Amino acid sequence: MNILIVRLGALGDIVHAIPAAAALRRAFPDARIDWLVDARHRPMIDLITVIDAPVVLERSSLPAWLNVAHRLRSVQYAVAIDFQGLMKSAVLARASGAPRVIGFSIWHLREKTARPFYSETGGRERPAERADHVIRRNLALLRSVGVNDATIEFPLADVESRALGEIRATLGGDHHFALINPGAAWPNKRWPPDRFGEVAAFLREVRGLPSFVLWGPGEEGLAGAVVETSGGAARVAPATDIADLLALSRAAALVISGDTGPLHIANAVGTPTVSLFGPTDPHRNGPWNPDDVAVSRYGACGCHYERRCRRSEWCLDSVAVAELTAAIQQRFQK
Repeated sequence: MNILIVRLGALGDIVHAIPAAAALRRAFPDARIDWLVDARHRPMIDLITVIDAPVVLERSSLPAWLNVAHRLRSVQYAVAIDFQGLMKSAVLARASGAPRVIGFSIWHLREKTARPFYSETGGRERPAERADHVIRRNLALLRSVGVNDATIEFPLADVESRALGEIRATLGGDHHFALINPGAAWPNKRWPPDRFGEVAAFLREVRGLPSFVLWGPGEEGLAGAVVETSGGAARVAPATDIADLLALSRAAALVISGDTGPLHIANAVGTPTVSLFGPTDPHRNGPWNPDDVAVSRYGACGCHYERRCRRSEWCLDSVAVAELTAAIQQRFQK
C-alpha cells in the first residue's frame, strides 16, 4: 500500500505530525509512506526515519503545482491524509489521485473550504471543551485507516553537528549548557530580549549553566541583544540548520523558548523545556511531557492565533523574569 502524508509546514506543525507517521509505520510496516512538504521544510522530513521519501513542492506557482501533481499521480497512492486542513493542502491531497483523501472534520479545519476535497473525514466530530493537543488530534485522524494507536514517538535520525562540536570546544570539559531561543516568526510570540538576558544570568548564577542563544535568518541581532544583557552569561550560538538544532537539543540540559519550531524539536527529543505562550494555547500546541513547564498568558490574550497584538497591553509583557526563573526551578525539581 502507498500512503501520502500531506503537511506542508510549518516546522512545529511538522514535528507534531511525526507521531502519526510513526503510528502509520507500525501499523503498515511494508507500506510506502511519503510526505508532501514545502521546499523550505524538506530538511526536517529528511530526518524522519519512518518516511520513504519527501515529495517537495518547490514553490507556490501553477507550474510547480502541476509538476508535483504529476509526480504524486505516478506513485498511485491508496490514501492521502491531510494533516494541515487548508484549502491548499486539501487540493494537493486530492490532486495526488488517491481514491481515499482523508482530512479533519469541518469543526477542526483551519479553512472550511478544504472540506469538499476530502472523500472522508476523521478525528473528533465536534470540538472538545478543552482543546486536544494537536499531536493527539493527528493520531485520532488515523482511525479512518484503521489505526488506533495513541503512542507518541519521534523516530528522528542521529546526526552529526558542526555547531554542537563548536559549542563543546568552547566549553572545554564542561558540556552542560542551556539553549535560549528568543525568536519566532510571529512578533506576538517574542518575549523581550533583555529579559532573556536576565534569565541567562540566573541560569549561570543559580544553576551553573552557560547559555547559547539560537537564531535564525534575520535574528542574529536579536540573539546579540540577549547576550549583551546577560552579563557574560550567554553566547551567540553558531549558525544552525535543522540537523544542528536536533543535535543541540539532544545535548542541552534545558531549552527555553516561545511557541516555535526549536521548542517543539526539543520536546520531541525529550529535553527539559520551559516555554512562553501568549496568543497560542499550550494545551493544544505546547509540551506534552507533564514535567515540562509552560508559562502561559493564553487565557488573558485577546489576540488568539494572531501574528500581531492588537491591544494596548501585550499579554507576554506581563511575564516577569522572576516568573520564568521560578518555572525553571520548578522544571529542575522534577
